[in-house]
Amino acid sequence: MTHTDQGDVAVAYDVVITGGTVIDGTGAAARLADVAITGDRITAVGALPAEEITRAGRVIDATGRFVTPGFVDLHSHLDAQIGWDPTMSSSCWHGVTSVVMGNCGMTFAPVRPGQAELLATAMESVEDIPASCILAGLPWNWESYGEYLDTISNFPLGLNAGGYVGDVAVRLYVAGDAACEPDFQATEQQLQQMAAEVESAMQAGAFGYSISRSLFHRVRDGRNVPGTWSDPSEFFTIAASLKTLGRGVLESAPRYNFENSPGTRVAEELAWMAEISRELGRPFSFNLQQIRSLGDHFREVLELATEANATGAQLRPQITPRSVGVLFSFAANTLIDDLPSFQQLVGLDVAGRLAGIRDPQLRARLIEEGSSKPEGSFEIMYLMRAVGGSGSAQYVYAEEDSIAGIARSRGVSPVEAYLDEMDRSDGRAIVNWPVMNEREDAIKEMVLSPVSILGLADAGAHATQIMDASQPTYFLSHWVRDEQVVSIEEGVRRLTSDTASFIGYRDRGVLTEGAFADLNVIDLEGLALETPEIVNDFPGGAPRFVQRARGIDHTIVNGQPFMEHGVHTGALAGRVLRSTD
Repeated sequence: MTHTDQGDVAVAYDVVITGGTVIDGTGAAARLADVAITGDRITAVGALPAEEITRAGRVIDATGRFVTPGFVDLHSHLDAQIGWDPTMSSSCWHGVTSVVMGNCGMTFAPVRPGQAELLATAMESVEDIPASCILAGLPWNWESYGEYLDTISNFPLGLNAGGYVGDVAVRLYVAGDAACEPDFQATEQQLQQMAAEVESAMQAGAFGYSISRSLFHRVRDGRNVPGTWSDPSEFFTIAASLKTLGRGVLESAPRYNFENSPGTRVAEELAWMAEISRELGRPFSFNLQQIRSLGDHFREVLELATEANATGAQLRPQITPRSVGVLFSFAANTLIDDLPSFQQLVGLDVAGRLAGIRDPQLRARLIEEGSSKPEGSFEIMYLMRAVGGSGSAQYVYAEEDSIAGIARSRGVSPVEAYLDEMDRSDGRAIVNWPVMNEREDAIKEMVLSPVSILGLADAGAHATQIMDASQPTYFLSHWVRDEQVVSIEEGVRRLTSDTASFIGYRDRGVLTEGAFADLNVIDLEGLALETPEIVNDFPGGAPRFVQRARGIDHTIVNGQPFMEHGVHTGALAGRVLRSTD
């Protein structure tokens, strides 16, 4: 990259990216082309005259690189983090230039005075974002959803962000804590109030209405979040304004399983989602992963969505292209937290913990305590895999990659094998316990489905549990480059125009003249994920996992270079996006 200082010479363009292979996000064939940017827009794509290139304010040499639109992440929970982290990491390191917040029914507006803690603790319970951070990191100076958008519009932003209005917040706003009761039924007056709140949010710029029906989503006292047990007919009434306005989409964390009984209720859940999509005439996206306990339910979902779309529905099952795993870090949540001799190390940093396990006597005690545990307690270690430690992460495993598999090959106990891995990697190795999308063949089937849409990166959520915000890097490096299951043109389309057009982000997700200048310059061959790590940069020093990437050379947001080789330039040109713009 070179920076050209032209002095008094008239500048033709603010930025020119030259010599790269353009993938425009539409699915069209790759082509060699220069890209010119003026202000926040792409103003030329093609072979630019040399004299115009030399008069650019800045020239980025993209020879041997792909130039793509910025990636649009449909599924984030950055609603709180946007208040204290302008770069919205880890998304910023993976080519994401626009995010969608407010998924799974979880938003911070509308909110009544004094209700902030109720919403913050609900978000903590559902999405593992500490309530203390949420309360300290946001001003809570709004009531309506529109006022929330006005507030965050004044924050410094590195990425573009829009969002849904969430059913959970709407129900708590109208009915209060009673909305959490499993037998709660909204009155007609309450339904009309909820519908009015959604319409108000849509008029203020929300991109749609999100819902949670997942049995895993609970408030702090253990009850399911509002809406979980509601009759689906209520959602038709509450979301009616999407039909009237002719814009907006629906999103849900669905309920595929019965409570306390085996089997699935996939057909019932797909039926009402298809019906509301047809009745309102709006697209509907919902979470989908392969889950061991539900058998091949993912295939049934894809088949039913395809059938529904043939009869007028617009269903897009939302998938992630890799396993979803609970992470264990030696800096935070270890596999030996419960051993008596480890308690003296709990309050120490990584260096202190390493010194402890390197003490022969303490190490011997830990191994002995671990080995004396019941045999069945180690069954789970056959599902836990060691990830990286050398700087690179992996997500496709063989049986011998598990902690128990490593132990068996070395002739030691699982706890001893775990301690050896932490010692060998200086505490940098992460243990990954895939709990969803365990099967590579199932992920491939979902990736290749014509009805699926990429999402579920969950950026900002599950702070000390899961790190999936890196999915664009993984999708391109694994499914496009390594497995060659998806072409580069189709892979970029799935990350850009497909998601942008679904949510309604105008002039984004495509690399064409007149579009907003959200761009990436990517070294596909060098693309790789670094090992997740714990940092303590949330308000109050709270911990969270982050994950960086290699191979994304440049990310530009609204015409301004934002990230260069994973380092923030200092530019903060992101904007709050509104459906009314």
